[in-house]
Amino acid sequence: MAAAAGAGAAAEARFISSAKGKGLFATKNILKGETVFVERPVVASQFLWNALYNYRACDHCLRALETAEENAQRLLGKSSLVLPHPEQCSIQKDLHRQCPRCQVTYCSAECQQAALEQYHQVLCLGPSRDDPTHPLNKLQEAWRNMHYPPETSSVMLMARMVATVKQAKDKEWWIKAFSQFCSKTANEEEEIVHKLLGDKFKGQLELLRLLFTEALYDEYLSRWFTPEGFRSLFALVGTNGQGIGTSSLSQWVHACDALDLPLLQREELDAFIDQLYKDIEKESGEFLNCEGSGLYALQSCCNHSCIPNAETSFPENNFLLHLTALEDIEAGEEICISYLDCCQRERSRHSRNKILRENYLFTCSCPKCLAQAEDADVTSEEEEEGEGETDDAELEDEMTDV
Repeated sequence: MAAAAGAGAAAEARFISSAKGKGLFATKNILKGETVFVERPVVASQFLWNALYNYRACDHCLRALETAEENAQRLLGKSSLVLPHPEQCSIQKDLHRQCPRCQVTYCSAECQQAALEQYHQVLCLGPSRDDPTHPLNKLQEAWRNMHYPPETSSVMLMARMVATVKQAKDKEWWIKAFSQFCSKTANEEEEIVHKLLGDKFKGQLELLRLLFTEALYDEYLSRWFTPEGFRSLFALVGTNGQGIGTSSLSQWVHACDALDLPLLQREELDAFIDQLYKDIEKESGEFLNCEGSGLYALQSCCNHSCIPNAETSFPENNFLLHLTALEDIEAGEEICISYLDCCQRERSRHSRNKILRENYLFTCSCPKCLAQAEDADVTSEEEEEGEGETDDAELEDEMTDV
């Protein structure tokens, strides 16, 4: 299983309590801005609607496959757009590879081989890729009809978990790897399923289970295919899945920001980029990235705080998660991220905990919430107006910054 690079030197997971579960703690002093660790997911998958809408990503690591210019042209709906400084785009199309049987695309031969060795032998559709009656295609179509954008999870993450175990020589090792992710009570599992699928979740969950069984049943994993086992697997992915966002355009912008340019050229480039993003937002809204989710062993141990001392990001334009310190962190101190976005963190304690209870099934007791414990349990008029407008895409385990 892929682990965090150098994680043993900077952070480790520790059991806190039966109520709170595990947490991530610094094993040495960490400076603000320092990378705490870089972690590869146990398994990851692009969201199904995201892929259907031509957000082209490596089928294994989710690296964006379009050049920055192609990315901007598609989002803007303008094929004549030309980006300055094209050399700052890191996409290397000559390295791209396709599965010879089903034609899914990878960013490199290394990713193609890694997928083949871990799960793709089981999931390769071969010539049936466009056959709507194939069990895997039926499963994916059913999921798309239940879980619309903004997407926060994917049944294909569960499929890759099953395929990984089916292909593995040491099956128990992988089952143990997946079992380390936090589990929930039966009632909590139902709440998570309800959140992901809506009011008709019981019937929809059973339909997914039947299609999942038809496509992937394995005697060794028979307990994952029972109603209770499938619900638990579904809740595990819903609870622990970390949103991933990749973008060749975003990476090109970061590279341009680092260019040493004369003042006038710098001002012209910054103005061009600002206008580009405004135009793209008008055309495509907030859906700018290749998006998916993954299971990260260490990151999943990070608890929430309304005043986080760390944040996750994906600066390498793939599924490698970087955890970066937002403040100086002392050895022995718990490392916390925020499950809320910047705007949500500025709302009242009552509003913050309403969001956390509805989406993550807990009430926060971070220092900020404890300090505001005597505040009235009411929201401002402005918050009341926006109360029903919370964007599910912003409520994944941390933000998908690239």
